[in-house]
Amino acid sequence: MQWHDTGSFGMIFVIVLVAFILFNIYRAETKKKELYIRRIPGLNAIDDAIGRATEMGKPVLMVPGIGGLNAISVQALNIFAQVSKAAAQFGTPIRLCVADAAVFTVAQEVIRDVYQQQGLSEKFDPDSVRFVTDRQFAFAAGVSGLILREKVAAAFFLGEFFAESLIFAETANSIGAIQVAGSTEKSQTPFFIAACDYVLIGDEFYAASAYLTRQPILVGSLVGQDWCKILIAACVLFGFMVNSYQRTQTTSLQRMPWSEAEPEAWAQLTPEEQGNFEAVEVMKDTGTPTLVKKENTGLYRVFNPMRDRESLTVTREKKAVVAPLGGGE
Repeated sequence: MQWHDTGSFGMIFVIVLVAFILFNIYRAETKKKELYIRRIPGLNAIDDAIGRATEMGKPVLMVPGIGGLNAISVQALNIFAQVSKAAAQFGTPIRLCVADAAVFTVAQEVIRDVYQQQGLSEKFDPDSVRFVTDRQFAFAAGVSGLILREKVAAAFFLGEFFAESLIFAETANSIGAIQVAGSTEKSQTPFFIAACDYVLIGDEFYAASAYLTRQPILVGSLVGQDWCKILIAACVLFGFMVNSYQRTQTTSLQRMPWSEAEPEAWAQLTPEEQGNFEAVEVMKDTGTPTLVKKENTGLYRVFNPMRDRESLTVTREKKAVVAPLGGGE
C-alpha cells in the first residue's frame, strides 16, 4: 500500500502526456517517417461530391451549425476552406450559410483568402457567404428553401446542430444531394447517420484539419493525443486490477484522524493548533485484521495524498527589532 505523499503524481502524469504530443510533433516535423492516420470515408468523399456538383453545374452547400464563434465553428470553417479550395479550382459555386454574425464575418474572410491563395480573387462572390438569421427554426427554413430552390448537388453539415439537423438532412436527401455531416452534439449524430451518406463520428470531426492538410504540427499532435488515450486507458485498467487485488487483502493498520488516534496529545493543543491539524491522518494498529478499506488503498492515496503533521507545521524566524536612530529605548 502507498503511505507516501503522492501530490506530484498528477504533475508527472501531465508532463508525460505533453511529452508524447511534443515527441510526435518532432517526428512529423523531421519527416523521418510519415505518421499514419486512419482513413476517414467522409473526408475522402469531398472530392467526389465536388466533382459531381461540377458535372451537374450546381452549387455546393456548407453549414457550420447554429453555434457562436467557438472552437467547433472554427474547426468547421477549416474543413470548409478545404472544400472551397477544391470548388474554386473547378469553378463550382458555393453557398455557405451561417446563423451567427461573428461566424459570418470570419467565414467571409476565410473563403476570400482561399480564392486569393488560388489566384482566383476575381471569382470570389461575397454573396456566396450568407447570414440567414440567428433564430433556430427560421434558419432551418431559410437553408431548406435554398436547398430546394438551387438544387444543390452536395451538402456539408459540420458543427453544432440541434433539432434542425434532421430538417437539413431530409431536405437535402429529398433532392438526391451527396451529404457529409458531423456534429459535436451526440444526440444529433443518429439523425445524420440515418439520412446522410457520410458522417464524421466523435473525434473524426476534430481530426479533419490534420487529415486534410497533413500539416506536421497537426498530424503530430493528433498522433500524440492517440498515444495519450492509450496511456490513460492502460492506467485505468492497471489501477482497476491493483485496486481490486488490494481490496481482497487484510490488514490491522487503519488510517484515522489524529484526534482519534492520539487523544491525549490532541487535548494538549490549543484551539488554534487543533484547527491546523484537524485534517491530519495517522496510522494505528487496531490488532484486529480486517479487509483493506477504500481509503487505505494505494490508488486512493494517489489522488488523495496523505498529509502528516510536519507538512502542516509552519515555522517562522523571529526578526530582530532594531531601535530607531536618535536614541530612545
